[in-house]
Amino acid sequence: MILLAFLAQTLRIAIPYLLAAAGGVISERSGLIALTLEGYMLGGAFTAVWASYYSGSPWAGVAAAVAGGAVLALIYAVSAIRFRADQVVAGIAINLFAIGLTRYLLRLFFDSSSNSPRVAGFTVQGSGTGFGALLVNPLVWLGILVIPATAWLLYRTPFGLRVRAVGEHPTAAASVGVPVARVRYLAVLLSGMLAGLGGAYLALDQHQFTDGMTAGRGFIALAATIFGRWDPVRAGLACLLFAAAETLQIQLQGSQALPSQFVEMIPYVLTIVALAGVVGRAVAPAALGKTAIE
Repeated sequence: MILLAFLAQTLRIAIPYLLAAAGGVISERSGLIALTLEGYMLGGAFTAVWASYYSGSPWAGVAAAVAGGAVLALIYAVSAIRFRADQVVAGIAINLFAIGLTRYLLRLFFDSSSNSPRVAGFTVQGSGTGFGALLVNPLVWLGILVIPATAWLLYRTPFGLRVRAVGEHPTAAASVGVPVARVRYLAVLLSGMLAGLGGAYLALDQHQFTDGMTAGRGFIALAATIFGRWDPVRAGLACLLFAAAETLQIQLQGSQALPSQFVEMIPYVLTIVALAGVVGRAVAPAALGKTAIE
C-alpha cells in the first residue's frame, strides 16, 4: 500500500514535467532554447483557471491554457527568429513577463494578490492510493501518452525530420527547400501549447491559481530535457526520476526524519548532480541557441 501510494504521488507530480519536457525537446531540437518553459506553464495555469472560473468547465480551461502557452511562445518565437534576439535573454524576459502579467491579471479578475477562487477540475474522490483519481483525469492520460507521441512525431514524420534538420544544420536544410523559420515557429508554438497544458494540469489539480505556483517546475522540465539528451523517452524517464525525488521529499517532511531545510533540497540537488554527470558528455543540437542561419 505504501509503495502504491508512492507511485501514485510520483505519477501525479510527474505529469506537468512530462508535458513541459516534451515541449522542451521539440523546441530545442529545432534550435531554440526552451528556457521559457516556466513562463509557458505559469501562463497556461492562469488562463486555465480564468476560463474554467468564468465558463464553469475545466475543458474550457484546458483550451485556454493551450492558447495562453501558444501566445507566450509566439512572442518568444518572433523575438528569437524574426528579430534574432539572444535566446537566453529573451527566455528570461518571457518568464519575468509571465510572472508580472499573471500577478496583474490575478488582481484584475479576482481582486487578489495571492490566489484565485476555487474552480472545477477533473479529479474526483479516488481510492486510498490515489490511482482512482488519477485514472479519471484526462490530462493524466495525455501526460502519459505525450512522450511516445513526441518520439513518433520527431522520428517517424516528415515534420519531425525537418525539426531535427533545422536544429542541426539550418543552412543545409534551407538548401533543400526546408522553410527553416516556419518549422521553428511551429516547433516553438507546439512547445508552448504542451507546457501550457502542464500548467493547466497543475492549476486544475489544485482547483485554483496561486501566485508563482509553478515554483520552478519549468526549469526542472528543462533539466530533464538536457538530462535526457534531447530524446523524448529519456527525457520522460528523467521526469519520473525528478518526480520520485520530489515525492521522497514530501514523505520525509512528513516523517521529520531529517531537518526540513535539507529535505527541501533533495529534488534540486538531484537535478544538479544529474546534469553535472551528463551535460559534459551530452551533445546538444548543433544550431541550438544560434540567432541566425549559419
